Order: sequence, then C-alpha cells, then structure tokens
Amino acid sequence: MSQLPCWADMPYFLAVARGGSLRVAAEATGATHATVDRHLRSLETHYGVALFERSRTGLRLTEEGAAVLPAAEAAEAAVVAAERRVSGLAQAPEGRVHLSVSPSLAFMILPGMLASFHDRHPGIDVDITVTNRSEDLTRSEAEVGLRVAYEVSGAVTGRKVLTYSKAIYASPDYLDRLWDSRGPDGEGLSWVGWREEDDPPKWVLESPFPKAKIRHGAREGVMVAEMVMAGMGMAPLPCFAAHGNPRLMRVPGTVATPDRSIFILLHSDLASTRRVRLFVDHLAAEIKARRDMFLGETRDQPAAG
Repeated sequence: MSQLPCWADMPYFLAVARGGSLRVAAEATGATHATVDRHLRSLETHYGVALFERSRTGLRLTEEGAAVLPAAEAAEAAVVAAERRVSGLAQAPEGRVHLSVSPSLAFMILPGMLASFHDRHPGIDVDITVTNRSEDLTRSEAEVGLRVAYEVSGAVTGRKVLTYSKAIYASPDYLDRLWDSRGPDGEGLSWVGWREEDDPPKWVLESPFPKAKIRHGAREGVMVAEMVMAGMGMAPLPCFAAHGNPRLMRVPGTVATPDRSIFILLHSDLASTRRVRLFVDHLAAEIKARRDMFLGETRDQPAAG
C-alpha cells in the first residue's frame, strides 16, 4: 500500500463521514452523487480497504475509515490555515514592496515620500532598484515602477499621476560670470545636455539661446543636474529638480513648459494586494500634494539680477 494519501479524494471522504450519505456529501461539495462515489472508491483502492459500510440507510465509517478520519481532518485544517495565512499576508499592511524607479525621481524626490510612508505603515518594507529600464516589471523583477515618460505601454498597468514642467537652469555662479556678457541669442553661453546627429540639435534651436554651444554632453538627468550645479553650463531640467535648491537658478526670462508625465506602473494582478495598493496610493497622493513644485509654480530659486 502506498504511504501517500490521495489528497484530491479527501474532501469527499470528509463530506461523507460528516453527512452519512452520498446525497448530503454531494450537496456539501457541489458535486454529483456519482462523483462523490468515484472519489470514495478511489481512496479505498488507494488504501486497499473499505472505508465505509454501505447500506440502504447510508454510509458508516468502518474501523479503517475511523482511523483515517483524524488524519483527514488534520490535513483539512492545515490547508485552511495555509489559505488564511496567504490571504492575511496579501491583505495585512505588512510585508515587502519591490519598487523600480528612475534615477531622477529616486534621488530628487523619493526619499521624503518613503519616509512618510514608513511613518504610516511601519510594517511594510520597500526594496528599491534605481534604473531607467522598464522591462524589470514585465520580467517580475519589481512590483511597482515609478517612471517619467510621454506614455507607457506593455504588460503593466500605468497610472498617470501628473505632467510635470521643465525650465532652463544654471548655477548662480555661472550666471554671475557670464550672463551680462552674453550675446542676444546666447552667444558666450554653453549647454550641458544630450548631443544629436543634427548640430545644433532641434532642442537648442528652439530654445531662447540658439547660439549657445553644447560643450558637455550627458544623457542621464541626475548627472546633467550635477554638472549644471558645478557651473559647467545651463540645461533644461525638471522643475522638481530645482525646487528649494540654492545651487540651481532658473535662467532669467525663461518660463516653465510642460514636459513628460509621471507614471506609477504595476502588474494588474497585484492591484488588489493591500500592501501594494497602500504604497501606490501613497506615492500618488505625495506627488499630487507637491503639484506646484512639479509644475514650477512655486519660487524654485531666487531671481537673477
């Protein structure tokens, strides 16, 4: 006789043991009489003994069936406990959320948002991957993504929070040194930013300073901001990058214009998981609460003379 029970048959065994008939067991399990009887006979074949005495009045446990009953009930209790445990982990405000976030958001705005989330939900830990890749969500490497983009697509759910603005910034020292001696189209000034095949690129020609030269090339936003703060030139930056930063000053005479949007991304099958939902809702609320900062409607630096 095999030592492993037929687990699929156990619910029907328990239903008959408790109900005393195929009819009652069928009602309890939502199966037909024939299905219940087939599972009972499968279990009896597995054990090599009769588990029930069958009569016109119903079914009654044999001595062997009575010996199996405690083990079947223990197995049922273990399965129910496991289901409740898994459900509880999914719904309780505890556990871990894996976040994938782009560098500009990670280093410029995220720490304060994470601190307030921890204060509200100390039972939820956040593991963070800083990357510009979006495929980490589709590969299940992360549960939530925070991205800046014009649009998102793919096998994830995208929640657009808001569209932020950008403006042209430089360091106060850079403007003190070069602003008054500039030419009418930006001659004498320099850009920090990405180079393109066209020279000068379209974004330079469409700026207020089409004659300024790109002297230092970089494509990663945090690096560009650091180079600007170091006095290496001016660059279009997200307004949230300069908020409250005395090392970045909006270039005089320039205005904030809409740029890309901030998206929160997640797998649709995680949307109802409580720890994930709490985290996503918190991020969205924190970003919206900083709307003026993202739109550049607050005074993000002192005016230049």
